[in-house]
Amino acid sequence: MSLDVLTRKSLSLFDAVGGWRTVAEGVASRVVFLVAYLVTGRVWTSALIAVGGVAVLAVVRVWTDRRYWSAAIGLAIVGGSALLAGTTGQAINFYLPAVVIQAAQGAVFLLSVLVRWPVVGVVLGMVRRERFAWRRDPAARRRYQLCTAVFVVKCAIATAVQMPLYLSGQTTALGIAATLLGGAPSAGACLYLCWRILREDPQTA
Repeated sequence: MSLDVLTRKSLSLFDAVGGWRTVAEGVASRVVFLVAYLVTGRVWTSALIAVGGVAVLAVVRVWTDRRYWSAAIGLAIVGGSALLAGTTGQAINFYLPAVVIQAAQGAVFLLSVLVRWPVVGVVLGMVRRERFAWRRDPAARRRYQLCTAVFVVKCAIATAVQMPLYLSGQTTALGIAATLLGGAPSAGACLYLCWRILREDPQTA
């Protein structure tokens, strides 16, 4: 999943989410770890099972799509989460990177809105090879600001829900929240909403 889907002439919510495989890859590690931990009660065992599941999906991704970087990044994040949980002996730390990443993304998107260089506009300008021409169009700037604000709200909600769960040590609840609010489902919904916003203006379509 990436912002370049916003350049498509047509886009369904299913396409914005990235399809079933993207959803599966996005939620696999979090769901597998949580289920394994609830069954075994062992942090390292659950972490290794989660890494193994994601590794299989990464191999499939590379074999079918040749997307080496996306597979490597996903595996690295899961590996880091597994290492953090295993070395601390705290299952809830498996989800700490997701909480931190969500908060950091929200901060970056918010800052880009405040300085009037919205992330969505910058990325789409590069994708379309228009660079920063959109900044001379007030309507385009407003739409890109609004689209970026959509992601700010999403990240703010995710952080507001996940951080208290982490601090209170609620592993199961955090695992569920991280899966729903920090993964492909919520990001896909944001992309689809942004696509609808941009389609309202023929110049940005």
